[in-house]
Amino acid sequence: MSAIPSPQGQTGSPLRDPAKGHLQVPGKAPYSSDPPSNGGSDVSLHRIKNLPGYTTPVFKGKEEQRAKVQENVAAKGFIPRELVAHEVQWFYAHLGIDDTYFRNESIEVISDHIIGLFGAKVLAYTKHDPSKLVIDLERIDNEGNGATFIYTSAPGMTSTEGPGSLVEPRIDELYLDNATPSNCYRLETYRSTGPISATAHQQLRCYFVSKCNFPANPPASRRTDGKTDICCVSDPVFLEKASENTLEIYQSIMWNVESRYGPVIEVFEVEGTRERRLVIGYKMGGTTHFFSALSKLYHFYSLYSARKYVEQFSNGITIISIYLNPLPNTNAPPIENSIFQVMKEVSLLYCLPDNPFFSPATKNSHAVQDAAYAYCGWIFAQHFCNRLGPSYLALKNVLNEANPAHEEVLMDIKRRFRDETFTRESVANVIHAHPELIRMLYVNFAMVQYPIDEAQRLMPTLSYQRLQTERPLSDQELYDRIRRTVLNKQDLQVLESFLIFNKHVLKTNFYQPTKVALSFRLDPGFLPEVEYPNKPYGLFFVIGNEFRGFHIRFRDVARGGIRIVRSRNKENYSINQRMLFDENYGLASTQSLKNKDIPEGGAKGCILPSLGASPRLSFEKYIDSILDLLIPGQSPGIKERLVDLYNRPEILFFGPDEGTADMMDWAALHARGRGADAWWKSFTTGKTAATLGGIPHDTYGMTSISIRQYVLGLYKQLGLREKDITKVQTGGPDGDLGSNEILLSSDKTIAVIDGSGVLADPAGIDRKELVRLAKLRIPVENFDKSKLSKNGYLVRVEDQDVKLPSGEVVLDGTDFRNGAHLRFKADLFVPCGGRPEAVNISNVAALVDSEGKPHFKYIVEGANLFFTQQARFYLEKRKVILFKDSSANKGGVTSSSLEVLAGLALSTEEYVDLMLFKDGKPSEFYQSYVKDIQAKISENAAAEFSCIWREHQRVQGEKARTTISDELSITLNNLQTELEGSDLFDDLPSRRGVLSRAIPQTLVEKVGLDTLIERIPMPHQRALFSSWVSSHFIYRYGVQASSVDFFHFARDLGR
Repeated sequence: MSAIPSPQGQTGSPLRDPAKGHLQVPGKAPYSSDPPSNGGSDVSLHRIKNLPGYTTPVFKGKEEQRAKVQENVAAKGFIPRELVAHEVQWFYAHLGIDDTYFRNESIEVISDHIIGLFGAKVLAYTKHDPSKLVIDLERIDNEGNGATFIYTSAPGMTSTEGPGSLVEPRIDELYLDNATPSNCYRLETYRSTGPISATAHQQLRCYFVSKCNFPANPPASRRTDGKTDICCVSDPVFLEKASENTLEIYQSIMWNVESRYGPVIEVFEVEGTRERRLVIGYKMGGTTHFFSALSKLYHFYSLYSARKYVEQFSNGITIISIYLNPLPNTNAPPIENSIFQVMKEVSLLYCLPDNPFFSPATKNSHAVQDAAYAYCGWIFAQHFCNRLGPSYLALKNVLNEANPAHEEVLMDIKRRFRDETFTRESVANVIHAHPELIRMLYVNFAMVQYPIDEAQRLMPTLSYQRLQTERPLSDQELYDRIRRTVLNKQDLQVLESFLIFNKHVLKTNFYQPTKVALSFRLDPGFLPEVEYPNKPYGLFFVIGNEFRGFHIRFRDVARGGIRIVRSRNKENYSINQRMLFDENYGLASTQSLKNKDIPEGGAKGCILPSLGASPRLSFEKYIDSILDLLIPGQSPGIKERLVDLYNRPEILFFGPDEGTADMMDWAALHARGRGADAWWKSFTTGKTAATLGGIPHDTYGMTSISIRQYVLGLYKQLGLREKDITKVQTGGPDGDLGSNEILLSSDKTIAVIDGSGVLADPAGIDRKELVRLAKLRIPVENFDKSKLSKNGYLVRVEDQDVKLPSGEVVLDGTDFRNGAHLRFKADLFVPCGGRPEAVNISNVAALVDSEGKPHFKYIVEGANLFFTQQARFYLEKRKVILFKDSSANKGGVTSSSLEVLAGLALSTEEYVDLMLFKDGKPSEFYQSYVKDIQAKISENAAAEFSCIWREHQRVQGEKARTTISDELSITLNNLQTELEGSDLFDDLPSRRGVLSRAIPQTLVEKVGLDTLIERIPMPHQRALFSSWVSSHFIYRYGVQASSVDFFHFARDLGR
């Protein structure tokens, strides 16, 4: 196996991690390495001999145990003495219970089970109906070592009442869902071969759960190829029982699970029988309630299981094996066909095992595919049913949104509409009430999105056959059917949203053979303009079992962070759920304003994990399912070609945001493992510098450099000396912006507010001590209080009843900290941290004293969204010189943009050589490239500052700087969009002239302009060209520039 060389001395690099060895093979990925076992079609599968997959060692003490049990049962006196021997003998010899049970259980437990079985027979006799015989026997070990469950079970049916309806969900919840290598359970379950009694024909289903005990010192591996040896990671009981053939099958499944992300699904035909063995492997924790969901799936196709096994392995892998047989005397499709449908639908169940719309035991039940579609439509309708409508629009037209009071009223009405109109429950009720319409809507969806290849036409699957038997309705016919059938206006709106969903899906992984979550690339054209005035370019919608998420971008080439939205409790989750898309839209829209002078437009992704769900797992599934839509499938049976109505290559660029900073490395490596050879290096920014070539904003002060240009610009324009300026700062020395602001400045800082508390000194906080904290990256609570003047103080969040030098008593440190940014007065305020909307229309008046004088003369908004728009206007009206966040703190996005460019411009070999650290130190190229980035940030920030300042002077202060900043962003974005669609880019001298200046010189000199033009994707080149031209033109000539100005500017582009 030839691997890409990793940097010398970097033994810890992810590129050298043996567990990620598949990431290192050029041109080969785990999704295309080996042909699938079923040959890539639905017409072939493995064939195995008709031999047991497991052997149960004979329990030699069984007869001796039986005698003792008989004696114990007789002693209890419940069963008449003359019947004891018969009942015990029937239990031991005629029920067909495996010896595993007798070997594992005590005499007392077996006795109780025999008595329980006899009692159930007596109860059924009193009802004069043998079919009423219900057995419910269980033993759960108090020490957590396992459990036994035995109950009556009709083959091929999902129980909806009685003990059988609860056993498998309980086993999932108690023993399987939360499996880890250090705490996991194996499961054996089988159907008894004999009836309960001579008069009752019911069979028993037996479940044996036992805790895995992996040896502390596993046997040495027998392999020499570096692959996992199954014998080294197995429970001894499994090794004792599994046949050689089973070990061989599981070994192959295990290797595939290790090299892929998601389930591995195989089917084996047993020679000379109609039995099929379904084997599924996946990583522990990858899904929940999966075992019980599988039973519902095969029951839907009138199959029953003779035996089922769940095996756990110490390398974190779970393998389920199910022995399936056709139920006799049914009209169901033959198992020879239905087994392939089961295979297809297993991956849907893996994604959505808790689907409320899939219940085979109920009348008019949906198939898994229909039910999964219903679930997706359910989530879509919750977010996108038009909940505002004409009444809201009329009110919006009457009110003035520039008026803070009016805006507050509109926002309150908007929230109320969202809360009260279409709830989860009301949408679900509509779906349950109209199963036939949901079926028709699914067919409408599938007729477009179901991929049909030549193999399907030769040997069609049940999915395809079902579609062929339906008469598909046209969109208008379907809409008319819905309108005639559904009289309730609200129900009609829900079902219409399904049709809107169908018409706007451009591609989906819904029919991908293996997946971990469902993803949809949507055309955003359905978004109502009244709610979303700026139309996004692209929208991704992702649905998983434990999360939902969106990704919105405003241009083809766009970049933005991926945020995890956490919920404290059920009520908070409900609010987050309702507002998720709006929050995502707002963040992406704001990002567009900030990304004004870089190639990438604004984008953002938001992931909402369910309560108790793993944020990390949600993120990984979100990434993998989006990659399904970005990377064309080339592995039959694993990742196949999808129907693609967008029909253009698409690349997304992700960055860190709340809750995902430590996940960017994984995402980049995973994209590489999935085969994104050209762009995995630029797929995420914020990667680890040493091992993956990321360029950290905090280490190099990228955002702070931009903020600093605005502060220095102020000093220069107003003729101020920095050492005379008093300053208040939120965000302390432990943060990125806070620490760098301290290290770069030399003013007289009188207050610093951070997560640990409030540090203040009207005489100026000791600069050396602040610098010490900033270099150590520790919060203000560590400040040496001996360095404070007599009027200085430090109040920690945990403090109570603290007396300040002024005599004021602080009752609660946290409350004091939360409002501290409103109490201080200084020349300059630089927020470098804090919650969004910390200053809003309801509290901004606190920043103005009783005489109408603002607390601050100048504000440079370093932290994102620290001020609301209305609060900014309020302060600017009172002559505060304020520069908003999207202008002041854009250094970080510039740095990330150039990190993306390096990833696109360098080959993998060059990237490893130039961007990854060697012996813990960056290369000369890396250091030079970082300096280029810092220079670009300074240049752009200074140019924008000057442009805003000039424009404000030109209009003689009649327009707020906040407004000028927004207009500048909009003008730049509009001009960039216009240029991208123009033929100016096609003028080769102009293109080369611009690209040679837009691309950092370190990169041009190392790779060469011609090679860069070959490598960088054309959409990105066009965006890079357009962003450079638009920003340099506007910054030079201003927002009022004329066509003549542009003519003179464009004339020099090729020089």
